[in-house]
Amino acid sequence: MSTLRPWTTAALVLAVGIAACGKKEEKAPAKASDDARTVTVTRVETRSIGAGLTASGRLIPREEAAVGSELSGYRVARVLVEEGAVVRAGQPLAQLDDTLLRAQVDQQAAVTAQAEAEARRVAGLDGQGVLSQEQIETRRYTAKAQQAALKELRTRSERMTITAPVSGVVLERTVRPGDVSGGGTTPWFRIARDQLIELDAELNEADLSKLTVGSPVTVTLPGGAQVQGAVRLISPQVNAETQLGRVRVRLPVRSDLRAGGFARGVFGGGGRQVLAVPETAVRYDAEGASVATVGADNKVKQVPVKTGQRGGGYVELVQGPPAGARVLLGAAAFALDGDVVKPVEGSAPGAPNQKAAR
Repeated sequence: MSTLRPWTTAALVLAVGIAACGKKEEKAPAKASDDARTVTVTRVETRSIGAGLTASGRLIPREEAAVGSELSGYRVARVLVEEGAVVRAGQPLAQLDDTLLRAQVDQQAAVTAQAEAEARRVAGLDGQGVLSQEQIETRRYTAKAQQAALKELRTRSERMTITAPVSGVVLERTVRPGDVSGGGTTPWFRIARDQLIELDAELNEADLSKLTVGSPVTVTLPGGAQVQGAVRLISPQVNAETQLGRVRVRLPVRSDLRAGGFARGVFGGGGRQVLAVPETAVRYDAEGASVATVGADNKVKQVPVKTGQRGGGYVELVQGPPAGARVLLGAAAFALDGDVVKPVEGSAPGAPNQKAAR
């Protein structure tokens, strides 16, 4: 067995040492140790930020149908629906007493039948001298007149039932059994077509220019519930005296939307989507605005940003980290570049700034 020469042994030891050093340089990504600070982070996200436009207004039907009777002098026999009822187009709402009218229809039907019979008897007698032409034409005219009278009575009979012209919800009912039709101009029923209730708000001329049709609106009802709506209509004119213009906000069909009530709307920024973070994620110092990002290795890095408009607790990032990047919420003042932290996901403004360190 041959022995290694001294210079060969030295080379082998040196090679092993170099290999060992190489393995030490392959470090794993930094992980949060047990004593690392626990912080709340959120994501840079795309969202609509408004200028915080707020306006109050009245809840009104998008379209309202007024229903009454076209006839006069008939007593109301029955009222078939109450306020709040959901009705369909053509559904009976009230019934007039048609006892006398039915008798008139029967009588007129008999008179019409007689006139038609007499008109048939003179058929083909024109110019024969049996009857004068005037007598023949009179019988024919009488038959047509009686037919028209019968048709008018039958049409009136059909109108004895008051029906809904549109589908929707009954907002008001003023008629009572025993009332006589034709006694006033007040409609018997008011119906909100398709149950659609909208917010009718007023904004000044400058704020109107910031909105577009489809802009998101958060509407707060008197009971505190919030409803998401959208601008449906922006008035093409501004009141010359008040300098206010009207905005109609489309709302979903809900049972707690009551016409005539008041609500408050917070208007979005015209639907423009921007990169934004909660205001508590932005740090301001002598060098300007910045956010503290948390990378995949859980290390903190201060990134300068340029901010834009604000609204709803968020601020626009005109320049800064991309969408999806993690940023510290309120903990930027306590974290330095290179710090390793324990991130806990948070999202909404007002979330806890950070949890207590273990």
